[in-house]
Amino acid sequence: MEEIKPVLTWTLFSECEIPKDLDNILTRGERAIAAYKTFRDTAVFTNKRLIVRDVQGVTGKKVEMFSLPYSSIIMWSSENAGHVDINSEMEIWTRIGCIKVCLRRGVNIRRFDKIISTAVLANIKE
Repeated sequence: MEEIKPVLTWTLFSECEIPKDLDNILTRGERAIAAYKTFRDTAVFTNKRLIVRDVQGVTGKKVEMFSLPYSSIIMWSSENAGHVDINSEMEIWTRIGCIKVCLRRGVNIRRFDKIISTAVLANIKE
């Protein structure tokens, strides 16, 4: 079987405080659940989507925002080696392709997996 190459790869280093300036981009009824430190900024899970802010350039004045609604997630998988694993990985398959999320040591893969599963399954119409 041919390996599917991810369309995006994000690395999360540690859980952090939810940024204070997030309120100006949240929709009515949307609330932040958790935030993770990325290389230069943050990834924030809300009850409706994953928002990744990526600061770019030397000055850091240019910011790219990714917004992944949970309704676009088709499936996901998580991988770790238990207590000795330095890094864990999660792959999220969406309508546009696969997104790879690398989790550094200290990021609880089970908590991360539960955030994804709770959000995605809560948004499924029965």
